Amino acid sequence: MKLRYVKLDEVPSTNTYVKEYAASLASGTVVYTPCQTAGRGWATNRWESEPGKNLSFTILFKPTALPAASQWLVSEAVAIGLIGGIRRVTGLDDLKIKWPNDIYAGDRKLAGILIENTITGENLGHCVIGVGLNVNQSVFVSDAPNPVSLCQLLGTELDLDEVLQSVCGEILGLLDTVDDEANKNNLPLLSMVSNTAYMRHLYRNDSEPHPWEDVAAGRRFDGIVREVTSDGHLVLEDIATRECRTFAFKQVKHLIGDIII
Repeated sequence: MKLRYVKLDEVPSTNTYVKEYAASLASGTVVYTPCQTAGRGWATNRWESEPGKNLSFTILFKPTALPAASQWLVSEAVAIGLIGGIRRVTGLDDLKIKWPNDIYAGDRKLAGILIENTITGENLGHCVIGVGLNVNQSVFVSDAPNPVSLCQLLGTELDLDEVLQSVCGEILGLLDTVDDEANKNNLPLLSMVSNTAYMRHLYRNDSEPHPWEDVAAGRRFDGIVREVTSDGHLVLEDIATRECRTFAFKQVKHLIGDIII
């Protein structure tokens, strides 16, 4: 899959742009902008990004034979690739994936990922993969509880184009692997390998109890990460009950003290 870059001087949302033009854009197209005016996270969440300081981009991926039931592989590939691309250009080697796919440095959020898929029959049609990566922003003014940038971590500004090419190269390389293995009917083996890499990078996967909030029950509890399933569900062991409980996205929240992150 060949990388193709499309730069827009300003756009409300790179994801919205790519979804609108997905039919005419090739797989591997990266649409990026120095000024995203209405960047989105999940649901009604908004992504703060100072113009000209950070990376806001969307990758279009058109898998050729990937079952919709295996779409979690795309999320894993993007998160792992983003960490690898950042590491290659910065040397940072202690970044983590906060389930399902935020990128963290310590307890602070460095990047967010929003993936929007279409489904054709039993397979994925195309994947619109939005990434917001804090690079050179030094002051954050939104009510987000814990943002951090590469500049703050390293004490120096970085070249945005260099970071963009590094992370996109890593992500697209892993997505190519997903597509190739799907065509070879090797998805069970790939899933095991990908899950191992994902769990190695997973935030709070340290066999220690951490605070969580069960959203539906409105109950806070201490739990140990035990597994992330092949369809992306998080399995936590509740310390109080010794029960292993399985959560879908948005059903459980991480806590730092009393703050939901």
